[in-house]
Amino acid sequence: MSDPAKVRRHAERIRELVASVVRSQIKDPRLGMITITDARITADLRDATVFYTVLGDAAAQASTAAALESAKGMLRSTVGKALGLRHSPTLTFVLDDVQNQVKHIDDLLTAARSADAEVQRLAANAAYAGDAQPYRVEEDDADAEGDDDADAEGGSPAGDAPRGGDRR
Repeated sequence: MSDPAKVRRHAERIRELVASVVRSQIKDPRLGMITITDARITADLRDATVFYTVLGDAAAQASTAAALESAKGMLRSTVGKALGLRHSPTLTFVLDDVQNQVKHIDDLLTAARSADAEVQRLAANAAYAGDAQPYRVEEDDADAEGDDDADAEGGSPAGDAPRGGDRR
């Protein structure tokens, strides 16, 4: 198994190499406005996945995918020579749907903002559910005098239970 730092360095190098080769050596007219966003490689350094974005519609994305598939052999040999590995990693190209994810997150944030505004609107007219004084207060003096008589006789409201240190 390889060192994770070594794998990370190779993945970064693959991303840089593929971006450089796509920019300078591939002359395929199907290749659109492409950006290599990320590259990942397995721990055994045999398989690499390259993520890319394309500026344009679905047709531009499909034609760019076809151009990358046709140039895969040249890209693999260039990467293999530059990395100096025993086996050149196989390259897999994956369209990175950053724009769709950004749109989805923006839609979720818009829905959350509207829900928060609705909660604020409802809270502005709301009143507390309980009374202004939530604690019990003695309503008349008769109950208070009855409790005082029980304390004077030596009895406690809890019965004859021992107190604090009277455990036996």
